[in-house]
Amino acid sequence: MKKSYIDLHMHSMYSDDGQFTPVQLVNMCHNEGIRIMAIADHNWTKAIDEAGQRAAQLHITLIPAVEIDCTYQGVNLHVLGYGIDYKNGDFDQLGEKIMAQELACSMKKIELTNQLGFAVTKAQLDELSENGVYTGEMFAEVLLSDPRYLDHDLLKPYRPGGDRADNPFVNFYWDYYAQGKPCYTEIQFPDLKEIITLINDHGGVAVLAHPGNNLKGRFELFDEMVRLGLQGVECFSSYHSQEVNEYFYHKAKELHILMTCGSDFHGKTKPAIQLGFNGCLDPQEIEEKLHKYHLI
Repeated sequence: MKKSYIDLHMHSMYSDDGQFTPVQLVNMCHNEGIRIMAIADHNWTKAIDEAGQRAAQLHITLIPAVEIDCTYQGVNLHVLGYGIDYKNGDFDQLGEKIMAQELACSMKKIELTNQLGFAVTKAQLDELSENGVYTGEMFAEVLLSDPRYLDHDLLKPYRPGGDRADNPFVNFYWDYYAQGKPCYTEIQFPDLKEIITLINDHGGVAVLAHPGNNLKGRFELFDEMVRLGLQGVECFSSYHSQEVNEYFYHKAKELHILMTCGSDFHGKTKPAIQLGFNGCLDPQEIEEKLHKYHLI
């Protein structure tokens, strides 16, 4: 996969599953030759001010961004908001509401995980979590490092040589904690229309993140979302096959909406994902679109 000089989807430590500080991410982007970037943390905009000063020093264009959880037709989605007025308190209020639910769900996740045949403790998870929110990736890290489970059959696919070992932590999350999986705990996320309105009301452009992941088997919903007001799609994603990248690239052209590219880099939770590697066919075309939408 060819590296792009544009990467509009990465996460800092302000995402529960992110590793690096905002300044570290900017430095890493500089080292990788990325000239246009966006830190899109889950439901928070805390990273943007910290990253902005360093990005300016390194002559990197930083687009203010956020990634918001929401739902449409019973499907959990991630919507990216670009060019937002990130200092508006509405975004922090949303983050606090979702975090309160995540804290409540975290204890339920321990119970569900242990029903799989483990004995995970709160103390183990607190070593990884700074705020009491326990993600599926954290459960994976605890379990895979616990010597009691070295030969546990359920974990074998995530160990070296296993078919889920490329990104073991997040793959474990997707297999056991994602919507419809055994350890899934439901959070009441806002409706897609509400989030599109929130992003638009604060000067931003609403873009569907990694649709190949969230819309598996239900690509027909995408056209409905655009009619509802969605303004763009992350057609190029590290999660997509070339076929899926091309499908949403042509959809973006057909529907005359913004196309973007993003690696969804997190650090240790997704070690196979690298900054700048997102499958983008033509970064200059993306840059032109970003100009058209007044994002750069």
